[in-house]
Amino acid sequence: PNYRINFEKKVKQLRNMNSMKIRNCRTLITINRNKLYSEAYDNIMNKSPSSLKGGLKIKYTDEKGIDAGGLLRDFFYQISKEIGNPNYYLLQYSHDDSYELEINPNSGIAEPNHLDYFKFIGRILGLAIFHKQNLSLTFSLLFYKKLLDKPLKFSDLEYVDPELYKNINWLKNNQGADNLCLTFEIDEIDCFGNHIKKELKPNGSNIDVTDSNKQEYIDLVVKNKLYCKDEEQLNALKEGFYEIIPRKINTLFNEVDLKYLISGINEININDWENNTDYEGYDKNDITIVNFWKCVEEFDKEKQTQLLIFATGTSQVPVTGFKDLQGSGKIQHFKLKRFGTEDDLPKSHTCFNRIDLPPYSTYTQLKQKLLRAITEGMGGFEME
Repeated sequence: PNYRINFEKKVKQLRNMNSMKIRNCRTLITINRNKLYSEAYDNIMNKSPSSLKGGLKIKYTDEKGIDAGGLLRDFFYQISKEIGNPNYYLLQYSHDDSYELEINPNSGIAEPNHLDYFKFIGRILGLAIFHKQNLSLTFSLLFYKKLLDKPLKFSDLEYVDPELYKNINWLKNNQGADNLCLTFEIDEIDCFGNHIKKELKPNGSNIDVTDSNKQEYIDLVVKNKLYCKDEEQLNALKEGFYEIIPRKINTLFNEVDLKYLISGINEININDWENNTDYEGYDKNDITIVNFWKCVEEFDKEKQTQLLIFATGTSQVPVTGFKDLQGSGKIQHFKLKRFGTEDDLPKSHTCFNRIDLPPYSTYTQLKQKLLRAITEGMGGFEME
């Protein structure tokens, strides 16, 4: 609770800055959903930062959706998946046991124009913050520290390589380096996926690590792992980010704050969701509503996330919870509205965080219809 209160204060301070105010203009971005990445890149990079700070509207070609907020949320959700796809070789997973992303230091080999794309990613991160949207991807805390220009330290190595950090930390705090058969080189994976040895200093492969020189070895390992590999890409990404977001953000937020500001949280608290739900045509004690929340409780995490996307257009929740769910450019609570008959499927209006829910009389019927709706309704938008 204390963290949330402090976080809300920081966000309010950020939003009160003049450079974070919505401009008095409208910017329409028209995209073919089947060419999302390339057309988003062209649209975002061919517009000025100032115009992107106006009222941003999304139009998908060949879809009838009218953007009152839901299509914008869907756009940031969809572009998140594209940006976070390691097959583009711009980003990679930070280590084997993590789905957190970091910059791929070898990105230039696969994409000659990689720095332009990193500037684009920076703009997307900035625009998500500016327009109060969450992205469905998460970077390592080390990435957020670098983006905020925070000083790095030895313990940050754990974000990049937990096993290496554990070994180096042992070396740092214990005697006996002479017996470990270490030299001034480090194991790395090259751009082709091959395991190679990289010298940390000239002739490093022939210099043994001892208790007397181990601090130099540790410093070189940390420098190599934390600083050297992605500076060019990071600078391009920062350029795009700080075109949208004022640099004062790095005096307000730490790396954990920035992670939550960009990505929200992907843990769905059902009690919080239910407690911040409005009803139209229903009372919370009606059997249809009781069965709805029973169904949500019994869904696994994947189905709960699908339902959240169906209702809101995003898989993320603000770190401050469902009370601050955004819609139509303002706080818009989730709503369940009575409509239709038992023969109808539920409908969603993501611009308003609303599900139109028919008055199903049984739990089984509600569950079947709801599952069908969230499964079939994930491909596009058609406002009715």
